[in-house]
Amino acid sequence: MENRNKIALITGGSRGLGKDMALRLAEKGIDVILTYHTKADEAQNVVSQIEGAGQKASALQLNTGDVKSFDSFIGKLKEVLNDKFGAGHVDFLINNAGIGINAPIVSVEEEMFDELLNIHFKGVYFLTQKMLGLMNDGGGIVNVSTGLARFSLPGFSAYASMKGAIEVFTRYLAKELGSRGIKANTIAPGAIATDFSGGHLRDSEEMSNFVGSVTALGRPGMAEDIGGVVAFLCSDDAKWVNAQRIEISGGMFV
Repeated sequence: MENRNKIALITGGSRGLGKDMALRLAEKGIDVILTYHTKADEAQNVVSQIEGAGQKASALQLNTGDVKSFDSFIGKLKEVLNDKFGAGHVDFLINNAGIGINAPIVSVEEEMFDELLNIHFKGVYFLTQKMLGLMNDGGGIVNVSTGLARFSLPGFSAYASMKGAIEVFTRYLAKELGSRGIKANTIAPGAIATDFSGGHLRDSEEMSNFVGSVTALGRPGMAEDIGGVVAFLCSDDAKWVNAQRIEISGGMFV
């Protein structure tokens, strides 16, 4: 047997939603490898918190929008798995890393579009492809979409379109990987008050009041509202949940 504990790889795990996902997975006894883009100190802090709770953890640098860097990343991941975890495979892949760009359709520039495409769809597609050979049968994939793929707010056409593509891709993953017992699901957070997209929701009372007014539970989401759902999807309690889109929005625009 490779490893006593199951292992999850989370992209963008140094802060925000990814950090909460990492901590909640660790609470369930799952070891965690998280990636970060530039925030090495923040990533190491999450690793320390997880290790302090008795689980193994490690952090690796990755630009999820740079597909050409993935072979090098996979090589480093294999080394870390062997050296620190005594394993050759992971059980769960959580494609969480992302950025937010808010611009009306008439103002979206090609470079902006391509950056969103590379990080939110192309990068997710090909990192998942590269990871399939490093995943244990019977594991799971969790992709991150957005409430904006169901409802529409001005300024998010490009971002939400990439997330719509992710939802379709996830269903295809579930179909093609079912023979290996690998499940694939999507979570779709609503408006969350983090530093995502420049912290415009977190730092704006007007925006927070608006989100609360259109949300059944009467407030914006917090990072702590999200990680537990990901941890659930990586548990035996969710063994029959597959090819689903689970919106975590407190009931936005119901």
